Amino acid sequence: MSVHYQRHGDIGVIQIANPPVNALSHAVRSGLVDALKEGVADADAKALVVLADGRTFIAGADIREFGKPPQAPLLPDVINQLEACPKPLIAALHGTALGGGLEVALGCHYRVALAGTRVGLPEVKLGLLPGAGGTQRLPRLVGVERALEMITSGRFVEAEEALEAGIIDAISSAETPLEAGLAVAQAVLADNPMARVTGQLPAPAANPQAISAMLERLNQDAAELFSPFRIVEAVEASVTAESLQDGLRRERELFLACMDSPQRAGLIHLFFAARSPHVVPEVEKADAFKHVALIGEDPLFERLQKAAQKAGITLTSAPDNATELYLLAPNAARESGTALPTIALENIGISRGSDSALSLIVAENGSMVELVNLSAEPLTQQRAALTLKALRLNVVVSRQQSLLNTLQLASQQATASDKQTALEQASVGIAKNGFCYRESDIDLLAVEVLGYPRHLGGPHRQSTLKDTPL
Repeated sequence: MSVHYQRHGDIGVIQIANPPVNALSHAVRSGLVDALKEGVADADAKALVVLADGRTFIAGADIREFGKPPQAPLLPDVINQLEACPKPLIAALHGTALGGGLEVALGCHYRVALAGTRVGLPEVKLGLLPGAGGTQRLPRLVGVERALEMITSGRFVEAEEALEAGIIDAISSAETPLEAGLAVAQAVLADNPMARVTGQLPAPAANPQAISAMLERLNQDAAELFSPFRIVEAVEASVTAESLQDGLRRERELFLACMDSPQRAGLIHLFFAARSPHVVPEVEKADAFKHVALIGEDPLFERLQKAAQKAGITLTSAPDNATELYLLAPNAARESGTALPTIALENIGISRGSDSALSLIVAENGSMVELVNLSAEPLTQQRAALTLKALRLNVVVSRQQSLLNTLQLASQQATASDKQTALEQASVGIAKNGFCYRESDIDLLAVEVLGYPRHLGGPHRQSTLKDTPL
């Protein structure tokens, strides 16, 4: 079962168990409804607590359901039932409460978080808006201006700020969400307050200045984007709608408009592209190298040193008997006579003609690196990629020829107005030549490193769309 109910004394506990991040799958949504009914019917339960197993509260939607027809109960209906609970309902948060996870918490009557918890509504990053009450309930707690900033940015909010803003009611020093939730439930029962229902709070005060300022900023910084402007409309509805239900209906209309937007498809394409771009398809199992010699000097080496201890990887400035992998700075000489795997570090656009079997392409912005397999065994490339990932680098693996260098050269040779087209054409050649393991890796690098418009999903995706007959 993804959700189960159990009573602790006179407190009923609704516990979510859907590893790894307790995503709001159909099973979890159905389980929440069933467990809530059980808790309401339990005459010995005076209050209810919602919490989750594992390392986090609900971290959002279930990505396995993206693109599939929605199955009842839909999340807005689940949250409406939680909010209508006749008993005090406490959400005990830990880890993260993001997207639909925060919306579930907002539907509860009280919220307590363990230290270090982060909350947020990051749907904008997928071309969407919070579609289960987030744009209507959050402004009732924090006001229009802060709600606009949080939702249009999609940023994560630390527990201390969430407490100050009124998103949560307390930060607990308890060891577990269960301890925190039970303590708050007992305090609520002892004080005998009426349940504080977010949706029954007064609509937020009108703030036309905040609306105008946000629209001005969006028109200046993100005029080509769709969902941020719909977010403004939805938050504005929290002020102007005659009731919460009217506001929720407007939010749903705007959410479905975002779902139909091509930008949503492009951004979700990138979301999936960013999952495991360091994986070499031919390799089923591999371990990172644990002893790496950094030969020469490079600014990247400083970043690696900072991450090494936490990663359990030993970095040395010279080889020793334990060395398993060499990483050569651009001007460093290769160790003579070594048979150990060697990665030659290269800055984007500058090839040094190394005979190393692996090449690491680094861009100025440092957002991603590309590990190119020139002549290594696939297992060696995979082990090297896992090593770099453990050292906190965002790694994309490729073969035979650098995707980044090919894309950048195409961009540099084009006029400013033709850069997007040039990247799209170059992406087709990369895919045909088999330089990429996954075509989505081309899109990921073009967006994150070379500035191709994110909402379009990447040059190869665009080239594919243009080749598809209407």
